Amino acid sequence: MYLQSIDIERERFPTHDHFPFTLKILQNSPRIVLDAPITFLVGENGSGKSAVLDAVARKGGFLPWGGTKTHRVHHNPYETQLANYIKLNLEPQRPYGFYFRAEAFFNFAASLDDIILDDPARDKYFGGGSLNVLSHGEAFLNFFRGYSFQLDGLYLLDEPEAALSPVNQLEFVRILLGSLRNGNRQYIVATHSPILLGCPGARILSFDDSQIRPIGFAETRHYRFYRDFLNDPEQFFSP
Repeated sequence: MYLQSIDIERERFPTHDHFPFTLKILQNSPRIVLDAPITFLVGENGSGKSAVLDAVARKGGFLPWGGTKTHRVHHNPYETQLANYIKLNLEPQRPYGFYFRAEAFFNFAASLDDIILDDPARDKYFGGGSLNVLSHGEAFLNFFRGYSFQLDGLYLLDEPEAALSPVNQLEFVRILLGSLRNGNRQYIVATHSPILLGCPGARILSFDDSQIRPIGFAETRHYRFYRDFLNDPEQFFSP
């Protein structure tokens, strides 16, 4: 593994009054162990999984290929400071990799169009054309099938299922597994998708309890919710 673990220096937290430092799960989890080529971070909105992924990207200096937040004002001055209070047990020579953020992918697609104007041959790495002429889901898959996962390295992915249909979420898992067969790659993925969580051989870390801990696929809240919903959807809409 390029990244073996993440130490959370909770005793150095600058505040306990602002997110993400308010999260008990970060205060109770001194170390996150990463011991599988694919690790999924799963939890409800606001549980801290994306905050941890963002902190790893900032601390490790990984390029945000999905774009960065463009809000003019952030009222929480601590929002992006978790990176200052973690330690990455990372290989001495920082691996190639990037940080993919689904919510800002259009920023990358627009930048790629500008690059292709100057270097038309570059489009071959992303399906042979502009990502902006495709549907959102097709653009995601072209990005993942292309140059993105062809080099050995560490990849941080935040909710890559956001634009993908259930069938294409399955295709995304196949892309990940195929990538692992062809080289030395490590993926850390924050997700809400039970389809992604079903990836064979992946490690799942739950952010839904008092500590970050490994959990089985069928134990995840997402799996259990979808199972119960599909068995009896009407019960969820009863007054």
